[in-house]
Amino acid sequence: MNFREYLGYATRATSLEELWAAHTEQMAQFGFDRLIYGYTRYRTETSLGDPEDFVILTNHSKEYVDGFLHGGLYFHAPMLRWALENEGAGSWRMIGQMMASQTMTADERRVYEFNARMGVTVGYTISFNSVSARSKGAISLCAHSGATQDEIDAIWDEHGQEILLMNNVAHLKILTLPYHAPNRGLTKRQREALEWVGDGKTTQDIALLMGLTSATVEKHLRLAREALSVETTAQAVLKAALQNQMFVIEA
Repeated sequence: MNFREYLGYATRATSLEELWAAHTEQMAQFGFDRLIYGYTRYRTETSLGDPEDFVILTNHSKEYVDGFLHGGLYFHAPMLRWALENEGAGSWRMIGQMMASQTMTADERRVYEFNARMGVTVGYTISFNSVSARSKGAISLCAHSGATQDEIDAIWDEHGQEILLMNNVAHLKILTLPYHAPNRGLTKRQREALEWVGDGKTTQDIALLMGLTSATVEKHLRLAREALSVETTAQAVLKAALQNQMFVIEA
C-alpha cells in the first residue's frame, strides 16, 4: 500500500488483528520486519502496572517474546527507559553509544546481550504522546537481519516523518479498538450487565431488563470482576471501558 492507501485502511480497520497485519506489512517495506507495540493505562512512578493489563502486539518470535517480555527484560531495556522519558523517535544508535561509554547498568547490559544474541540490534523506537500521567505507549521497530544502523538512519532521514505519522495513526486507532489480555475477556452477558451498571441501573433493574434473577445478575457481575482482576464492580466498569470492551458493536 502507498501512504494514502495505508492511512485509509488503518482508519477503517475494525479489529486489532487486521490493523496489526497491515501495519507490520507496511513497516516491512521500510526495512522494519520485527515490531513490538506496547501500551499501558496503569503507569505509576515506580511501575508500568500489571503486565497482564498491557496492550501488547508483536510479530517477534516466541523465543524472543518469552525472554524479553515474559522474562521481564523489557523493564530494563535502555530504549524503554528512553521512551518513558521522551516523546518522538529515537535511533538505536544511542544504545551502542551507551555501551561504548560504559554507562549501562548491569541490568541494561543483560538486555543488550540478550538482544545481540537474538539479532535485535538495529532499529528505532517511537514514544507516543501521552494523554494522561498514567498512560504510555511506544513501538519498537527492529530492522531486518543484516541491516546496519547507518543504513536504517539513512532510511529514516528520507522517510522518517512518513513512518512516524503512520505509527501515530496506528497507535490512535489501537486506542479505539476492543482489547483484552488473554483469559480476561468478558462474555456477552457479563458485558451487558456491566453496561447497565455503567448506565446507573441497580441489580434489581438489571434483572428486570435482562430477564434474569437478581442472583444471576450478581453472578455475572462477580465473574466479570474476576475476569478483569478487580475487586469492585465500579472498577470493572472502568477497566472494561478503558479496554473498549463495553458498548461494543458486534459484527
